[in-house]
Amino acid sequence: MSRTAMIRARTDSRLKEQVEKIFEKLGLSTTSAINLFYKQVALNEGLPFEVRIPNATTRKAMKDAKAGHSVKRFKDADEMFKSLSD
Repeated sequence: MSRTAMIRARTDSRLKEQVEKIFEKLGLSTTSAINLFYKQVALNEGLPFEVRIPNATTRKAMKDAKAGHSVKRFKDADEMFKSLSD
């Protein structure tokens, strides 16, 4: 009996390219990333993250942040925490 199994799935080619670039930065192959995901699903006995559709306020905040609107940048965590206490 084989100790491995083949997984076949279809996905959008642009999404695949984008995600594989991220995997590469993390030092992961697509196979390693899929195995990592499967192991987390097994450990959590479900998805290892919450699946929700963001509301309008959250979507706007995400869009603004991505565009750099209303975003404060800090050189490090100390600077960020100092600004929060001011």
